[in-house]
Amino acid sequence: MKSISKIAALLSLTGALAGTARAAVEDLPGGPGVRQLNLHAAATRIAVEQSWLHWFMLIMCIVIFILVFSVMFYSIWKHRKSKGHKPANFHESVTVEIIWTIIPFIIVIVMALPATKVLVASKDTSNADVTIKATGYQWKWGYDYLSSEAQGVSFLSTLLASHREMSNAGARGPDIPNNYLLEVDNPMVVPVNKKVRIITTANDVIHAWGVPAFGVKQDAIPGFVRDTWFRSEKVGDFYGQCYELCGKEHAYMPIHVKVVTQEQYAAWATDQKKVMAAKQDDPAKVWTQTDIVARGEKVYAANCAACHQPNGMGAGPIKALNGSPIVLDADKTKQIHIVLNGRGAMPAWKQLSDTDIAAVISYTKNSWTNKTGQVVQPAEVLAQRGK
Repeated sequence: MKSISKIAALLSLTGALAGTARAAVEDLPGGPGVRQLNLHAAATRIAVEQSWLHWFMLIMCIVIFILVFSVMFYSIWKHRKSKGHKPANFHESVTVEIIWTIIPFIIVIVMALPATKVLVASKDTSNADVTIKATGYQWKWGYDYLSSEAQGVSFLSTLLASHREMSNAGARGPDIPNNYLLEVDNPMVVPVNKKVRIITTANDVIHAWGVPAFGVKQDAIPGFVRDTWFRSEKVGDFYGQCYELCGKEHAYMPIHVKVVTQEQYAAWATDQKKVMAAKQDDPAKVWTQTDIVARGEKVYAANCAACHQPNGMGAGPIKALNGSPIVLDADKTKQIHIVLNGRGAMPAWKQLSDTDIAAVISYTKNSWTNKTGQVVQPAEVLAQRGK
């Protein structure tokens, strides 16, 4: 009876652990799935065609493999020496050469025709309803809406700070969200059933913009412009990542696209324009230390804390800002140049406004043990751009 009780207890524990594992890891709609073997669930017609091509090519290769090796093994077995067969002695056969030329040619044509059709369609970016420029930065994406109701809207899309903190802490267990390292602060928003053209470029190194559910992946190359497109047939959240190894933060550069109805998209565009109008700052405005440091704290939390840590102590190759000689230096232009242009592992931050850069520098100069009392004004940052 004791043995039976132990076995029952063991089975119960195993079931509980299995239940915990199932609860901890679930499929992410629009993103990766648990034990996923096939391609992502398609949300566009191009992705459906790509999935069909994938299985078509795979099945053709398997059929060819089976036929070729069946004939080969049959011939080896049927004409083995132990049965008294003697090898034929000939140098060439015109018939055989014609057959093994024509059959592969037909196979290639059968494979090439549908593949070419999908490839040509995937490159046709004309007549787009929405055009968005996606710029790769180390390590985030910048989106500029060039047409549609959201024309003029632009923002940066960065991994949520909470996800980065979980990664730094070695996240494990059931508390990890299904969209771990894929959720961003500002997702790209597009309308459903509309052709969306994505123009890609980069500010520093080669990146690549791609979303598997849409069947798109396009390199973003500094100094060059490339484009791709998609038309989502489903509303919801869809996820991708930078598909080029772009540096040490490559794993923290996700892509999040939110597909909404046309009405929701128009409302979102209106709200974003109001937000941008509210953020418009006069570079000539003179800020008080209290106000600019308070703004700098928000800029730091959104853009800098992931690497330099909230306490400014840095980690590994990331230098500490707390007690940094450059931060404490009375010559403010030294830190302004580093923030604008980058240095070493520090990427350039020219994409931030003059006010945001002035604010974050002022914050670092007056936080933690850094009590310099120095304030950087937006006009000082503007004067250093391009130098």
